[in-house]
Amino acid sequence: MIRAVFPGTFDPVHYGHIDIAKRAARLFDEVVVAVYDQPLKRLLFSPQERIELVEKSLNSTENLKVSGYSGLTVDFCHEIDAQVIVRGLRVFSDFEYEFRMALTNERLAPDIEVVAFITNKDHTFLSGSTVREVASLNGDVSSFVPEIVEKALKKRFKELGSDQNIVPQSSLRD
Repeated sequence: MIRAVFPGTFDPVHYGHIDIAKRAARLFDEVVVAVYDQPLKRLLFSPQERIELVEKSLNSTENLKVSGYSGLTVDFCHEIDAQVIVRGLRVFSDFEYEFRMALTNERLAPDIEVVAFITNKDHTFLSGSTVREVASLNGDVSSFVPEIVEKALKKRFKELGSDQNIVPQSSLRD
């Protein structure tokens, strides 16, 4: 059995993530969508909330599992006997980052392969930060995320009010 890990913060999970996970599920016997608990960035949702949103967003694919993890991704792969790390590439700038990370992971764990999926053209603009920013400005994210995630975003930004400083603003305000 070939088990793959698709790691990320998934804050929030969006259609680009879902597309990569489902495509990976067609190639591997099992794909574990691994929700990282302590990234070096400010999070909108807790680890448990992100796990639940990912589970509800992927509920129709049998060989997709969801798990939280901390520490090095390669260590998590060894813990669950995964042989592959799945990554997504949206734009050219992703390649350099993913390439360096793949080389680092190969140095740490040469027994684990990294497989990169090119994003679907419909999702090239999607990122968690873009989704968070549009949602924080009360924009329509219904074409970016499943309905359950859209509702969670609206609820969270209502709770945070105008004093939130989780979402760094880019040019969408202009």
